Amino acid sequence: MSHPEHDELNQRALHLLQTVFGYPAFRGQQADIVEHVGAGGDALVLMPTGGGKSLCYQIPALLRDGVGVVISPLIALMQDQVDALAEVGVRAAFLNSTQTYEEASRIERMVRNGEIDLVYVAPERLMTQRCLDLFQASRIALFAIDEAHCVSQWGHDFRPEYIKLSVLHEQFPSVPRIALTATADHQTRAEIALRLQLADARQFVSSFDRPNIRYQIVEKANGRKQLLDFITLEHGGDCGIVYCLSRKKVEETAEFLNENGIRALPYHAGMPYEKRSANQAKFLREENIVMVATIAFGMGIDKPDVRFVAHLDLPKSIEGYYQETGRAGRDGMPADAWMAYGLQDVVLQRRMIDESEADETFKRVLGVKLDAMLGLCETLSCRRMRLLEYFGEPATPCGNCDTCLVPPVSFDGTVPVQKLLSAIYRVDQRFAGGHVIDVLRGMESERIKTWHHDSLSVFGIGAERSEAEWKAILRQTIALGLVSVDHEQYSSLKLTDAARPVLKGGQQVQLRQYQKPVKAKRATTTSKGYAETDLSSAEQAIFDKLRWWRVETARAHNVPAYVIFVDATLREIAKARPTSLEDLRGVSGVGEKKLASYGDEIVALIQAMD
Repeated sequence: MSHPEHDELNQRALHLLQTVFGYPAFRGQQADIVEHVGAGGDALVLMPTGGGKSLCYQIPALLRDGVGVVISPLIALMQDQVDALAEVGVRAAFLNSTQTYEEASRIERMVRNGEIDLVYVAPERLMTQRCLDLFQASRIALFAIDEAHCVSQWGHDFRPEYIKLSVLHEQFPSVPRIALTATADHQTRAEIALRLQLADARQFVSSFDRPNIRYQIVEKANGRKQLLDFITLEHGGDCGIVYCLSRKKVEETAEFLNENGIRALPYHAGMPYEKRSANQAKFLREENIVMVATIAFGMGIDKPDVRFVAHLDLPKSIEGYYQETGRAGRDGMPADAWMAYGLQDVVLQRRMIDESEADETFKRVLGVKLDAMLGLCETLSCRRMRLLEYFGEPATPCGNCDTCLVPPVSFDGTVPVQKLLSAIYRVDQRFAGGHVIDVLRGMESERIKTWHHDSLSVFGIGAERSEAEWKAILRQTIALGLVSVDHEQYSSLKLTDAARPVLKGGQQVQLRQYQKPVKAKRATTTSKGYAETDLSSAEQAIFDKLRWWRVETARAHNVPAYVIFVDATLREIAKARPTSLEDLRGVSGVGEKKLASYGDEIVALIQAMD
C-alpha cells in the first residue's frame, strides 16, 4: 500500500535525478535506497564500482533539511567531487588539511548557516572536537560513510580512524547514516555493521557482476613484454591502470612503457605528495594515459573511461582484485581485466604472510584469502563464476572470460605430482623449486653433482617435460596446499600433511594443462569502447568533435573531462543531433545546469557540422 508522503518523496527524488543530474530513471536499487534514507532510515549499501553509489546519498541529502556530511578517506579527490557537483548546480564543499584556517572557517560558517547541500570530510578531521562541535551546532541531513570496507581489520584496505566512526551513532542518534562500499564478503559486511553500529540498518546488496569486464589471466613468461603486447594490440591509445606490488617495479614499468611509446605515469606512496597529486590530476584530466601504481592508487577514482586494468603481480585477495579491476569500464562499455601470474607470485605472497607482524589468527585469515585468489587463477571453470560465488552470489558461465572463450584443458596430474613430491622428499626438503626441477629433468649441473643428487632414484624421472611445464605443476601443487615454501631456509620446498595421501596413491590430483604462451595477435573483436558502438560515420564525426570540445572546456574550467560530460552522454548527443536546447534536454546526463552552461555551444557545434 502506498503512503502519500512516500509517493511525494519519490516524485521529488525523481525530479532531482532528472533536472539536476540529467538521468531519466533510477537504476537497480537506487530508488529504494533513496526512499529509505530520504525518509530517515539507516542503510548499508553494497554496490559494484560504477553502479551509481554516490547518487544514493547525494539525492537524499538534497531531499532532507540540512547539510549532508560525506565521510571519505580520499582527500586528494575531494576537490574533483566538489567540482563535479558544482557543474550540476549542487552547493558542495570540503573540509580537509589542504585548506587555510580562513578557508576552513568560511566553509564552517556556511555549514552552520545551512548555505551548502553537501560537505566532504576525512575521518581524521571528523573526529576532532572542533568538527563534532560544528555538526552539533548545525542541521545535519545525513551522514554518508563512503568506502565503508575501510573499517574492517580483515579487509584489504583497513584504516584505523574508521573504527571511531561509531561516535556518529552515539552523538547524532536521530540523523540517518548510510555506509557504502563496492566490496565486502560476509565477514566484512558483518564487521561494518558491528563497528559502525548499523546492526539495525537495512542492507541493500546489488549484484557484484560487471558483465562488460572481460577477465583474463595469463601464464607469466616475461611479464613486462606480455603487458606491452596486451596494451599495444588491444588498447593502443586507451586509458588504463597497471598494478605492481613494489614501488621499484612501478617506477621501472612506467619507464619501460614510456620507452616503448606508451604514455605512462608512476604512482606510489613513496613519491613526494606534490608529484603524486600531479600525476593523479593528469590521469584524471587527460586522455590516453596509463597509470602504473601500487594499490595506494585508485580508491574513489571516478574516471569512467578506464578501458583496462592490468596486474603484473598477484593481488593478496579476491576483494582487492575485484576492487582494483572494478575501476575499468565504469561507463558500461567493454573493458579488460588482465593479469600475468606465475610461480614467483605464489611464493612471494606466501612469504609476505609468513613474515608479517600479524598474529596467527590474522595470518590464517590472510592465508584463506590468498587460497581463494589462487583458486581463481587456477580454476578450470568460468572465472566470473568463481568471483561471484566468493561474494555469495550464484552464477552461470559468462562467455566473456578467458576460460569460457578458450576453455583450459585439465588432465590427471597425479603421476607428475607424485614425481615432484618424491623429488622434494629425496633432496631432504632442503632445496628450492629450481633445484628440484633440475633433479626431475636430469640436469647435470655442478650443484647437483656436489650434492650427489644425480645418483638419486628420482634423477631424470621427469625429463619428458620442459622447465616451464614443471614450474606450472609446482605452482599448482603449492596452490593446492600439498607443498609449502620455507622462507627461513632459502625458499626450500617442504611437503605438507596433505601430500601424504597423494604420495601413497590414495588421492588423485586434477591439474590445468600447461599452455605455451602464444605470440599475441591483434584481437578481432576489439574491446575498444569507441569503435564498437553503433554510431554511423556521421555520428562518429560529431562524437569525435564533441570529445575535442570537452577537452578544451575541461581545461578552461580546470576539471577532469568526465566532469563536463561522460562519453556515454556525448554518444547520446551525437545520435540525437540536437538542433535546439529542447532537443538536448532529453539526453541522459544533461541536467538543467549543464543545459544552461553548455547547451548553446553544443547546439552551435552540431549545426556547424551539418
